[in-house]
Amino acid sequence: MEMLSNAGLASGALTVDEAGTLGAGLALLMDELAYGVVVIRTDGRLLHANEAARHELERRRVLEVRQHSVAAGNAEDTVILHDAVARAAAGKRSMITLAGEGPSLTLVVLPLNSEGTSRAHCAALLFARATVCDSLMLGFFARSHGLTRTEEQVLDILCQGYSAPDIAAQLSVAVSTVRSHVRSLCAKTRSSGVRELVNRVAVLPPVGPALWREPMH
Repeated sequence: MEMLSNAGLASGALTVDEAGTLGAGLALLMDELAYGVVVIRTDGRLLHANEAARHELERRRVLEVRQHSVAAGNAEDTVILHDAVARAAAGKRSMITLAGEGPSLTLVVLPLNSEGTSRAHCAALLFARATVCDSLMLGFFARSHGLTRTEEQVLDILCQGYSAPDIAAQLSVAVSTVRSHVRSLCAKTRSSGVRELVNRVAVLPPVGPALWREPMH
C-alpha cells in the first residue's frame, strides 16, 4: 500500500487544487475534535477556530474575539496570554491556565513556524478537553460493547470521578445496585477494574458532537 509522506507534501508535490482540497479537509477534521483549536497570528489576529473553539469563544467566559483578534477577558489573563504568544513567536511552546469568569481554561500555545526558521508568525492554541470523554464517543463505546442505557449512565458518572456511593445518590438507587452495574461494565468491556475501564474511555479518539455554529466575524 502506498504511504503518504510529509516529505512529499513539503516538496510541493501537491497541485493547487489538491492543496486547496487538503486545506478544506483539515478544517473539516478540526471541527470534529472534542477540544478547541485556534490558529492566530503572533499579533493576536484570529486566522481559524474550529467548532469547539468557536463555542468557547462565543461564551466569552475566558477568551473572546475583539476586532478580529483573540483576547483574554481580564488584565491578568491578558498578560499570561501575551507572554505565551511571544514565546511562541520565538519558537517556544508553553502551557498556560487562564482564570476567566468561573471555571479556568488550560491551553497549550504552540509555535507554527515554517521549516528551517526559528521564529514563528503564527501560533496554535489547543484548549483542554472539557470532560474525560465526550458523550458522542461514550455512546459509541457503549454501543460497541453492548452496554445498557443505565450502564452507560453509570460509566459516564464514573468518568467524572464519582464513587459508587456518589453514583447511588445521584441515581437514587442502592449502592449494591451500582456495584452490580460496575461489575457488568467490567465484564462486558473486559476490564480488570474501574481504573482500567475509565482509562480506556479517557483515551478514546477525541471526536466531539457537531455544534453547528455560524462562522465568527
